[in-house]
Amino acid sequence: MRAESPSTKWYAGVTRYQWLVLIVASLGWIFDAFEGQLYNITRADMLPELLRVEAADPVVKLWGERFLGIFLIGGTLGGWIFSSLADRWGRNPVMAMTILCYSLFSGLTAFATEVWQVGVLRFLVAMGVGGEWAVGAALVAEVFPKQARERASGIFHATSVAGLWLAAAAGLMVGTQWRTAYLIGVVPALLVLWVRISIKEPESWKQAKETKAERMGSFSELLGTPLWRSRAIFGALLAMVGLATFWGVVVAGQDIAADLLKRLGDPDVASKSKVAFGFIQTAGAGLGMLAFGPLSARWGRRRTFAIMHLAALIMTPIICWLPSYLMSYGLLLCLLPLFGFFAQGIHAGYAVYFPELFPTHLRATGAGFCFNTGRILAAPVLIWLSAYMKSTFDLRLAITYLGGLFLFGLVFLAFLPETKGQDLPE
Repeated sequence: MRAESPSTKWYAGVTRYQWLVLIVASLGWIFDAFEGQLYNITRADMLPELLRVEAADPVVKLWGERFLGIFLIGGTLGGWIFSSLADRWGRNPVMAMTILCYSLFSGLTAFATEVWQVGVLRFLVAMGVGGEWAVGAALVAEVFPKQARERASGIFHATSVAGLWLAAAAGLMVGTQWRTAYLIGVVPALLVLWVRISIKEPESWKQAKETKAERMGSFSELLGTPLWRSRAIFGALLAMVGLATFWGVVVAGQDIAADLLKRLGDPDVASKSKVAFGFIQTAGAGLGMLAFGPLSARWGRRRTFAIMHLAALIMTPIICWLPSYLMSYGLLLCLLPLFGFFAQGIHAGYAVYFPELFPTHLRATGAGFCFNTGRILAAPVLIWLSAYMKSTFDLRLAITYLGGLFLFGLVFLAFLPETKGQDLPE
């Protein structure tokens, strides 16, 4: 393939303001991921304290899976509400609202004294988390030119890795003092002022507001028009696969590492397993998400999705069984980034693909519906299926079974269109 000349580089012609939009949207998404991951980093210390039981008590694992389900449900509701408001009111004010929502309620978690209080606060944090993604994804897609759109959207989603690293670093820094980690979660509120000052509404949104004011953010039009309804439903099913496997399989990379370290008799299980998932596996995930944009520009969105789903399906039993069979923690550390590359690289595709499926007056609503309905569809997998399997079967066997969900992604892709090289629908 002919090398690109400087004048044909994807970033040629990208303006300073467009880079600013990418930076601001990415910061919102970084802190979004930080708030979501904070629970996974702190739950091993938080739940036994609030439940007043030993860490090995089965009720800790049960509540851990329930809280993940609660987070998905809250994210769905927030995603539906805030994404529709972003089409009605504009990208700027709604992005600011979502950041305030997830940062302030995360900070309040530091003062929780009962499990139900954490459940309520995590639900509210999730509402902000669910809403911010749709606004940021729509904004980046609308502001960047066609030749740069998939790369910019991929970068936007890939920056979530920085949020995961921040959460992992916060967990290591505070140790068992989980309340301190949640106090740090208030910091993103400072981003709101920058959003309000620096971000302008896209011209495409302004034009849609003038001509389609009553239809902006309309769920009745999204689900009542056959073309948009089909894209919304199968987009949501595609997201369900990624979100169910993330919380049920990908996050279990930390549990797989801990399980192997225990078998090896390592005395430093907690911190080493956090590093294995929070830094090493996540590094591979970041590369996978960064790669989705350029790969989809070359191969197309659907083919890139298909390759990553298939590779993740193959990698799941490998990371579960091969290092354990060989009793090699070093091998696991080599395999986890490769697994993360495919299993989490999929997620960047949602930011690239979903905004391309819907017109301007439904863009945030449609993208938010796909991503966040995927959350609610994934919730039963966590609340019942994942919790049951992990409490009944050997951890490695349970995760292997759950990894079979990647196969469904290949099925749902068959019902979705290719959008490579196309203008955004108006």
